Amino acid sequence: MEKPNVILIMTDNQQAATLGCYGNHEVHTPNLDRLAKQGLKFDNAFCPNAFCSPCRASALTGMLPSQHGVHSWIDDRKMEDWPKGWHALDGVNTLPEEMGRLGYRTGLFGKYHLGESATPGAGWDRWVTMTHGHVRSFYKNEITDDGEVYEQPGHAVDFFTDKALDWIGQGHEPYFAYLPFPSPYGHWPATNDGNRNRYSEMYDDCPVDTVPRQGLSAAAVANYDQVKAQSGGGLDFSLLLRAPNHLPTLRNYYSQITMIDEIVGRIAEAAPDALILFTADHGLSLGHHGFWGHGASTYPSNLHLAAHSVPLIARTPDGKASGETPLYVSNMDVYSTILDYAGGAPDPDLPSRSFASLLRGEDAPDWGEDAVYSEQEETRVIRTPGWAYFKRFSHDGAPDLPDELFNTADDPGETVNLANDPTRGAIAADLSARIDAYFERHVRTEADLWAGGQPIQNSMMSAYWRDIWGEDWAPVYRYGA
Repeated sequence: MEKPNVILIMTDNQQAATLGCYGNHEVHTPNLDRLAKQGLKFDNAFCPNAFCSPCRASALTGMLPSQHGVHSWIDDRKMEDWPKGWHALDGVNTLPEEMGRLGYRTGLFGKYHLGESATPGAGWDRWVTMTHGHVRSFYKNEITDDGEVYEQPGHAVDFFTDKALDWIGQGHEPYFAYLPFPSPYGHWPATNDGNRNRYSEMYDDCPVDTVPRQGLSAAAVANYDQVKAQSGGGLDFSLLLRAPNHLPTLRNYYSQITMIDEIVGRIAEAAPDALILFTADHGLSLGHHGFWGHGASTYPSNLHLAAHSVPLIARTPDGKASGETPLYVSNMDVYSTILDYAGGAPDPDLPSRSFASLLRGEDAPDWGEDAVYSEQEETRVIRTPGWAYFKRFSHDGAPDLPDELFNTADDPGETVNLANDPTRGAIAADLSARIDAYFERHVRTEADLWAGGQPIQNSMMSAYWRDIWGEDWAPVYRYGA
């Protein structure tokens, strides 16, 4: 039997509700809407973390941050301090390595953000990426192209797509192509630098009514103050306070989504014989809950729906995957699903689960529970049909941070915290116990922040963890070194 070609498209910072097929009437996404109609749309897809690097690491390893160790964004401002040839996933089994063992040619075209760009990460045959993982602009990016370094003046999404389609057209079959786009992103300066793209005019008069107008949350202000104090004033996080309700940024963000939509149409047309999976690394609050950004844009951290939900659409070459599914999935499950669909054998001990049966047109997998789990340093989350529970780290000497419980069936906006409602005590206790059991089963001690473990390279909460675990606590570049 011929092995199926596989294309994984991952956008940067995009909640599910920013696509037409997920109910957004202002964003123009005809190609993705068509892909969803031709294939299978997941109505409840989420991320295991709400930072770029941890989610990319989870999709490529099938592991939680508390296993692979990447708990925060890889801070490439410190590149000069990195060990030579350093990659955050060194020593961890990855998807490209597994696909290579199955006979696949592998190619990465886009934002890596898991270590140095000069040398390929393990398992990649073709390597085209940005020197910096932190996106400063969609234009004029320095590129590493299989060792050749040059500046690319055009829009990064166009560039990486051209490179990927050229490689696919050379007949490297079976192939696994990974396109982690550096957009729509949503952060300044990239979305507020005055650059316009071919879809900017479409949104010049868009009211962006699909984003709620809300006042700043106290948790966002607390986060801003904490980050500023921790960095000695060296980090400018004013975006988090200034971007909500900023129409030029919102309109630019939507125009970037339409550019991606055009590109997805090109890829789908050029690769009719490939499984195409479209998702995002994590969501992004665009002012929802009174803040702009990811799950660590508030203190305590959060994984509200806007920062937690991601689109997930699958189109199979045989058309067997179709319709919509309410199954609760994580984009961490992409790892096992791709391996399974390609004829491999996913590790049953990983938290990553395979939904390949749905891609084959079969029944939904029996996972025992319809739930997803996520973590954002001091916050761990379970999300089930009807409930979302945020459990905060508790320890002698740790700040007393409140847990949060939301009835998402009656309160989809997650506005009323029921954690202290005595009539919901049994529900909160059950969800809390399930979080504990899940993480006890899946964490790796060295990477478990809640047990004094250390993150790979960076933490947004370094001062918080040092106060608890001692002054010697610090991020590391690898375990056992």
